[in-house]
Amino acid sequence: MEIRSTTDQDLDVFVDTVHAAFGRFPETPADGGGLWWSALEMDRGLLAVTADGRPVGTAAAYSFELTLPGEAIVPAAGVSAVGVLPSHRRQGVLSALMRYQLTELRARGEFLSVLLASEARIYGRFGYGPATCTQRLTVQRHQASFARPRGTADAPDTGSVELLRRAECGVILEEVYDRYRRAQPGALSRPHRWWASGAGQPPVTPAPRYVAVHRDAGGVPDGYASYSLGESGTLTVDETIATDDAVSTALARFVLDHDLVTQVVFKHVSPDHPLRWQLADFRAGQMTDDDWLWVRLLDVPRALTARGWFTDGELVLDVDDPFLGEHGRYLLTVRDSKAECVPTDRDPDLSLDVRDLGSVYLGGTAPSTLVRAGHIRAHRSGAATVADALFRAERAPHCLHWF
Repeated sequence: MEIRSTTDQDLDVFVDTVHAAFGRFPETPADGGGLWWSALEMDRGLLAVTADGRPVGTAAAYSFELTLPGEAIVPAAGVSAVGVLPSHRRQGVLSALMRYQLTELRARGEFLSVLLASEARIYGRFGYGPATCTQRLTVQRHQASFARPRGTADAPDTGSVELLRRAECGVILEEVYDRYRRAQPGALSRPHRWWASGAGQPPVTPAPRYVAVHRDAGGVPDGYASYSLGESGTLTVDETIATDDAVSTALARFVLDHDLVTQVVFKHVSPDHPLRWQLADFRAGQMTDDDWLWVRLLDVPRALTARGWFTDGELVLDVDDPFLGEHGRYLLTVRDSKAECVPTDRDPDLSLDVRDLGSVYLGGTAPSTLVRAGHIRAHRSGAATVADALFRAERAPHCLHWF
């Protein structure tokens, strides 16, 4: 078997192979929707090919930016379209693809990769750890009253909401999302080519949607909610983007006040979103949780010095990377919001797998939680407490982008 990089000429073969791996057939554009593979970067794709030239596996990567705690924005490879034909599974094809890809990412100078896991059991063994969660919030319309009447909230809204169709506001969506993601830990960029080609899921794809666009007092767009209403009376919000809590509340009130609706489903809500607490009936909002963004560190010192920090402190981290056969011990020192991370032979405070370092990296998982779970080993009393204080973020990391 050979693993090789793809070119633009391999697009059809690549698309056919990854669809076959998942037992599906390539869809065709419908109702104005885009094709997800139109955003593929074919110079970043991989094909696993048998000796007689048959493609049996695929992997791809997108060029994204990831917002870290402290509003640091860094390059990140978005791993996607990973699949192996059913006829060639459990023969080492996937491991070979992932090892080849990680080597390529490092050769490009990248120190972080991220993905969305189709199955939670697969990617931990390749060094990826779940780093952000998203929640699905369902609110019954008859229980949707707010605890505080409109206009009495702590942060009163001075703007307005305008209803547009998706086809009318593509530029607005792109600009507002870009402002939002630059300040939100865990958020990924949406390159212009995604919006231009309609790749991905609504509202990136131009599939028919209504969009509630919020404007500030000066008329500048600063938030939106993309939604559709089904025949059953369920109003589904693809995503709500807001630059502050007042905007978020105004958009939530807008969709919850919609006529001829039995329930409103918010597909992607941050774990620290205040909406449930704003409702008069706390139980009116039913939550389901799901992991979303998985993070993999390719260069531990570069990754740890790239993000912002909010507490001074010091830790010795003993990091094992079994998939790549690597091991390192690092002294992490944080002073005045900046970190230094260097190799050391000092006794470790914490021993952990690189996948667990990925899980705590964005601040969404407390190191002490993984100590209690048996993933991380603390070698001295108080080490987990120090790690919790160091790795926290200014707010819960959240990622909306599908890729």
